[in-house]
Amino acid sequence: MPQYMVERHLPGITPDQLSAAASRAKNVTAEMTRQGKPVRYLRSTFVPAEERSFCLFDASSEQEVKEANERAEIPLVRITEVKHISADEVD
Repeated sequence: MPQYMVERHLPGITPDQLSAAASRAKNVTAEMTRQGKPVRYLRSTFVPAEERSFCLFDASSEQEVKEANERAEIPLVRITEVKHISADEVD
């Protein structure tokens, strides 16, 4: 399944608000999957100095990722398809 990175600009967001947004993303994607739209929230990385968050999703399309974020009411700057490479996969 393709992976997508969602970039967010979140000025002034608190740690509690970040956790709440992640929880909404997790719950919304689980509900969408139950409804036959397989999309899964995997994780987020927050960059405090830039007030930016990068959130990783598995989904069959960019549209499903967009819908999940709209339903979770989490703002986004852009969605980009990405490829994951881990240290275990390279020499």
